[in-house]
Amino acid sequence: MVDLHNHTPLCNHAEGNPQEYIDNAIKKNIVVYGFADHAPMEFDKKYRMSFEDMPKYEKLIKNLKKEYEDKIKILVGYEVDFTPKKYLDKRVLEANVDYLIGSVHFLDNWGFDNPEFLKEWNKRDVDDVYKEYFSLIEEMANSKLFQIVGHLDLIKVFGYKPKKNIKDLAKNAIKAIKKADMTIEINTAGLRKPVKELYPSDELLEMILEENINLTLSSDAHSPNQVGFASDETINKLKSLGVSELIFYENKQKERIKLI
Repeated sequence: MVDLHNHTPLCNHAEGNPQEYIDNAIKKNIVVYGFADHAPMEFDKKYRMSFEDMPKYEKLIKNLKKEYEDKIKILVGYEVDFTPKKYLDKRVLEANVDYLIGSVHFLDNWGFDNPEFLKEWNKRDVDDVYKEYFSLIEEMANSKLFQIVGHLDLIKVFGYKPKKNIKDLAKNAIKAIKKADMTIEINTAGLRKPVKELYPSDELLEMILEENINLTLSSDAHSPNQVGFASDETINKLKSLGVSELIFYENKQKERIKLI
């Protein structure tokens, strides 16, 4: 029904054209479909659009929104890397879009979810990595710059798990998310990764539901065939847990859609 976190070839590591993504969303009966491509920043430029691409990206998606308005609701946003403040840019944070997804992909300069840097995991204490990661998630929530938390426990992507209880490691971050009135995406991309799990895990989802934090759904598609990936079974899971609605944003204002 809702799929808010999807990419375009402008990020330099996705394939297909936006129309193909939208057509697949319509075929899968998705009602609200959002593009949230990797926002530009002065770091890791290989895997994101440039600042010069922003007007092109926003115009493209907004034109598609008009073209498809009778068939599906199209939204435009950015996935923004929360990194040291010097990389957060007003051009992105103040962009005229529907929402911003805040994500953590880097601990200092280490892209922990990039297979190119997988060997770095062998040099690290996994518990310390998780502590640092969730500390950044907490800081991101406290910044109140974003509407949605992207793949809450992305840190598990390669299957490295902490010895310490994950609930203890994540509790301050989840409380900060609640306080900031952010929405957490249930991101199915983890099922396609080595960890073979949704983001977030069942343990974290239990905490999220206890805090009554709003949820949305994302496939994090980097190709048209990933649109709506595992959405039916994920929605059934959420319904079984008592979730009755999902959230989306228009002009950064929260909207609700009932699960049926």
